[in-house]
Amino acid sequence: MRILVVEDQKKIASFIRKGLEERRMIVDVCHDGDDGYHLATTEPYDAIVLDIMLPGRDGLSILKNLRKQGNPVSVILLTARSELDERLEGLNLGADDYLTKPFYIEELIARLHTVVRRSGGEADHLLKVEDLVLDRLHHSVRRAGEEISLSMREYALLEYLMQAPGRVLTRTQICEHVWNYGFDPETNLVDVYIQRLRKKVDQSFDSKLIETVRGVGYRIGNPPT
Repeated sequence: MRILVVEDQKKIASFIRKGLEERRMIVDVCHDGDDGYHLATTEPYDAIVLDIMLPGRDGLSILKNLRKQGNPVSVILLTARSELDERLEGLNLGADDYLTKPFYIEELIARLHTVVRRSGGEADHLLKVEDLVLDRLHHSVRRAGEEISLSMREYALLEYLMQAPGRVLTRTQICEHVWNYGFDPETNLVDVYIQRLRKKVDQSFDSKLIETVRGVGYRIGNPPT
């Protein structure tokens, strides 16, 4: 999952980032409402962890405007206060859930899985391409029933490819989504990781799933007919 964290307290933001990245999530962090709103409206996220009290735009204002624009991204509100009125206001504006500080990172992770799964359907945590299955909930990958062990970045790369089976993804798109920075034409980072994935996902099987589209990029699975 790709998560946006909008939290002005840098220690809390760092705590959240570390916990989510340990669960193989891609995390963007910003510390004020204006930057958070810009990212939320220009980048694709599976969910947003949104503090209510922020410099610039406050969290409820951000949420209100996202929903007014028809943006369905899952939102979990964070608040240091526990007043019922504030929680109700956030839920009425379209928040999917809320957490009161302090909280355990395990609880936030569980709630993220719940709201994302709810927004996409119960089976949304499973990505399938032929006999390859990636389980986002348990962070596992199997092919023909055989478990495949991947590093955090290999997992993120495979997940990104499997989200669009048959679609050619450029090196620039892969770098921006998996590594969260722009593509450098001098680097072979993407190619190196693709080769690592091939050794684990394709090498022991007759059917090869990961394909190079020369001069363009990579895809997994057959293009749609």
